[in-house]
Amino acid sequence: MASVGFIFGVLLLCANLFTPSSCNGHASPGRLPENHQALFIFGDSLFDPGNNNYINCGISNQANFTPYGETFFNYPTVRFCDGRLVPDFIAEFAKLPLIPAFLLPGLNEFTNGVNFASGGAGALVETHPGTINLEMQLSYFLKVAKSLREELGDAEAKKLLMRAVYLFSIGGNDYHNVNSSTPQSYKRQYVGMVIGNITTALREIYEVGGRKFGFQNAGPLGCLPAGLKQSNGDCVQEKSAVGKLHNIALSKALQKLEGQLQGFKYSIFDYYTSLYLLTNYPSKYGFKQGKIACCGSGPYRGVNSCGGKRGVKQYHLCSNTSEHVWFDFAHTTETANRHLAQLMWSGPPEVTAPYNVKALFEML
Repeated sequence: MASVGFIFGVLLLCANLFTPSSCNGHASPGRLPENHQALFIFGDSLFDPGNNNYINCGISNQANFTPYGETFFNYPTVRFCDGRLVPDFIAEFAKLPLIPAFLLPGLNEFTNGVNFASGGAGALVETHPGTINLEMQLSYFLKVAKSLREELGDAEAKKLLMRAVYLFSIGGNDYHNVNSSTPQSYKRQYVGMVIGNITTALREIYEVGGRKFGFQNAGPLGCLPAGLKQSNGDCVQEKSAVGKLHNIALSKALQKLEGQLQGFKYSIFDYYTSLYLLTNYPSKYGFKQGKIACCGSGPYRGVNSCGGKRGVKQYHLCSNTSEHVWFDFAHTTETANRHLAQLMWSGPPEVTAPYNVKALFEML
């Protein structure tokens, strides 16, 4: 059940950041503004704005308690962060309001887009049962597309869906059980299954009008504070290696789709390299601490104890989140997210290619 503070936060969010229609469930009549674009978001805890508050996914996949949200919102929004996430900044850069969680009660206005991401979710149905896997997120999107057609008419809805940008952060959770003892042949087969599910989702979105897709690739899984606590502070290469396999396969799959689907455009943000650099060379980017999380316990604060609600009650909280790359055992701070979002939005080709997300929004 949502806390009073969280409910108040939702009401405040609606009052400050959305049009009245966004909160009362009624869209304004008439055609959309010329060149209007929307942002539809799919993914895991890196992109989840609060969907997990409305499902029975277990406390380990929720963040609806303090100190989460303390930096920007001043209350827990169920984001796995002290403040805003990468897609929140992407929406800001695109001059859109914060994109709401699909499961937000009463939400029935989707012309700016909607966020389907779920903490713990994977591209595979078997990954973290109880969360909203990619297949289920796709089913929610298809309901939204139907709703838009009913609200706007087929022609106007098709125009909105074709102009929209579809942003993804998915796959990382699928690999947490893959380790150094996993045979290389199985790793490649497993990556193939993950990429296959992602490709299937992209094709279905394309069928209903989607043309512009932005991806945050898999990060350096061995560099998370949760991984560092098991090492001497060095990134665990075996954990990161499967992320590299995923990223190579993702790039090839998107190139193939571009050749097969007319008008298909995509952007891949090299989250892997960008986060690796932040973690290992923090001072170069204005951070004081790249490996020790702001909130948690144990070595590198890599134990999932931030907030004291997940079995371990005692935890440490830093005094200045902006000095840290990591907020908790596996999630970056708002300051780091802003840096990463700027790279995704307007980064050069060696960071975000073949287009950056800004270029996708500029394609009408």
